[in-house]
Amino acid sequence: MTLLHRIVLSATAVLFLHSAAIAGPVRDFENDMYAAYGDYRSALFLTNANKPEEAAKAIGAFSRKWDTLAAANAAAPPHYADDPAYGETLAKVGDIADVAAEQVAAGDLAEAHETLEAIRDEIGALHERNGIIAFSDRMNAYHAAMETVLAKDYGAFDPAQLGVLREDAAVLAYLAADVAAHPPANAAESQEFAAALQAFQSSVQALQDAARADDASAASKAVNGLKGPYAKLFLKFG
Repeated sequence: MTLLHRIVLSATAVLFLHSAAIAGPVRDFENDMYAAYGDYRSALFLTNANKPEEAAKAIGAFSRKWDTLAAANAAAPPHYADDPAYGETLAKVGDIADVAAEQVAAGDLAEAHETLEAIRDEIGALHERNGIIAFSDRMNAYHAAMETVLAKDYGAFDPAQLGVLREDAAVLAYLAADVAAHPPANAAESQEFAAALQAFQSSVQALQDAARADDASAASKAVNGLKGPYAKLFLKFG
């Protein structure tokens, strides 16, 4: 999924999940998926943190919830009823988790982390195909843009590169604002969520401020400061 597609989806999707307005099998399915996704986020974090025992437990917990979800919804719920790839997607996610579990057991946590990343893409594609956007999709759109910034060579942050950074920071600011505007229902009144969101937004603001001020030192520091606040918000709520 390209960044442009993610931005368009964020701006145009008409079905918002994890809200009281959605009742019955649609909300039940998405709530169950969101519960499984919590274990998935933990697995991503723990494989990246090189914690094999904890990672194995998180992947196992995700797999059990996902298998239960897939078995209970072999017939697609209403919002996926017209998607011919629905069943294939659910099967793929389960298979990816199984491969990651084998990699963790073999001690290859870095490879397991990369394998697990594909689950995020599969679920995001399922939502995109069906005109759905959830909080996790907004977080994933930001993540894609953030990874582009982190991978980019801004050199010594000279004036020309700071100009590029200002453009990149504007994209991050837009996506971060979209995240903030649509909190998950279970976090809307949470002080923990508010604190994590504030840190996340502050990291983006620091990047914008540094780029606008043509401050090379602050810009370098701000780029390096993006990942931590995002990871904390993603791990708990994303």
